[in-house]
Amino acid sequence: MNKSNQTEDLFEYALRLGDDSLILGHRLSEWCGHGPVLEEDIALGNIALDLIGQANAFLIFAAQLEGAGRSEDDIAFFREATEFKNVSLVEQPNGDFGKTIVRQFLYDSYAYPMYQALCQSSNETLAGIAGKAVKETKYHLRHSAEWLIRLGDGTEESHNRVQHSLDQLWVYTAELFEQDDLSTRLAAQGLAPNLELIKKEWEAFVYDTLKEATLTTPSSNGYMASGSRAGRHTEHLGHLLSEMQILARSYPGASW
Repeated sequence: MNKSNQTEDLFEYALRLGDDSLILGHRLSEWCGHGPVLEEDIALGNIALDLIGQANAFLIFAAQLEGAGRSEDDIAFFREATEFKNVSLVEQPNGDFGKTIVRQFLYDSYAYPMYQALCQSSNETLAGIAGKAVKETKYHLRHSAEWLIRLGDGTEESHNRVQHSLDQLWVYTAELFEQDDLSTRLAAQGLAPNLELIKKEWEAFVYDTLKEATLTTPSSNGYMASGSRAGRHTEHLGHLLSEMQILARSYPGASW
């Protein structure tokens, strides 16, 4: 592969990682002032800030690779929904606190081993961003796993709500591990993790935690969403972006 093609691949990959963190971070920010207890209001806000920080680092890298004069803010606020590369899982609405925890747990269980592996990337920038992100994500995973167990193995009401959310969100988990041509090329060059190996770690941890939480693991044999890395998203992303981007689009070039 020539240098130009590798740069294009890295640009696309940086967008994927940045968009995952950006969209999930925005979703969690919607809890600000609405948490079930003050401590969780603060915790979700802090996790959102971590994710936005990760997104900022990846999108700065993407802007540098693109070399088109766009900044990380331009990439975040002036793209359409079909140009975003995040997985569908992170754009799903918050729902109740239990649904937010389920979504976060399913994502954290993927992000932690992914960042661990990305620390070994042959690209110094990716490895450096991952080195910081993995420390933050370790806390995120501990937080979401502990809450999942507490709610799943709690009251009948909390158990039923979390099980229902798990059944709803499970269909979005397969595309976390879709090994397309881009992922395959980057993994072969030591630039990105092998997603098949990440999936094995994810399954082992998720299945064990669900068992401890007395939750039933949904079947993966039915419909599983796909295509979000190619810009095919659920209707929820468009609504999210209309809120996230309105200020920048209403006052382009403004600074404060």
